[in-house]
Amino acid sequence: MDYLLQGFFQGFALLFTGDPETYSAILATVGASSLSMFFSLTLGVPLGFMLGHNNFFGKRVIKTLVDTLLSFPTVVIGLLVYAFLTRHGPLGGTGLLFSLPGIAIGQTLLGLPIIIAMTANAVETLDKRLPMTLTTLGANPRQILWATVMEARFSIMLAAMAAYGRIVSEVGISMLVGGNIKWHTRTITTAIALETGKGEFAVGIALGIVLLSVALIVNISASGLKKRAVQ
Repeated sequence: MDYLLQGFFQGFALLFTGDPETYSAILATVGASSLSMFFSLTLGVPLGFMLGHNNFFGKRVIKTLVDTLLSFPTVVIGLLVYAFLTRHGPLGGTGLLFSLPGIAIGQTLLGLPIIIAMTANAVETLDKRLPMTLTTLGANPRQILWATVMEARFSIMLAAMAAYGRIVSEVGISMLVGGNIKWHTRTITTAIALETGKGEFAVGIALGIVLLSVALIVNISASGLKKRAVQ
């Protein structure tokens, strides 16, 4: 137990003294996850709205596919993205492999099904009379979309938090697509895996504290949003 206590003390020391290597992993994680969340929300909210608002042939199949992708292993996503971005892949000339934007592509694929599924579910549970009422008041399709999104805003924010929690804690995509390059693409999760394997518990614990703090903030915020949505 002594080495664990020592690791905790050293981990806090690394955080409070601004250890460059530790904060490099934190900044890489923030950069990649922020970029992936931007694209996940930009694509996922409209797609989720269309899936939840419209009735069309094959809707049940698409919903089943989206629900299946919710549990898609991150290492498989990383493998697929790696195959596309590698030198012999169709996107090999983009230079995105072993880069933070490359990691963000994989993380977007991870977060997108969560945004789509939860947004569609939120739209489906709204009052069915809302679109008809807005139409009789003279609202155009864009205004109906905006009003519906505003009605479901708490559920959409909850979806964003769920997606962020999944994205920030994944390791397979970051390891395969990013390559775990020090000072460049090494994220919190890949750094924890590497440093712990090397016996450097202090760095691993320091980054673990950051990851747990993020999880705590996300859970507290999600709980608050659930209460507001019920009210």
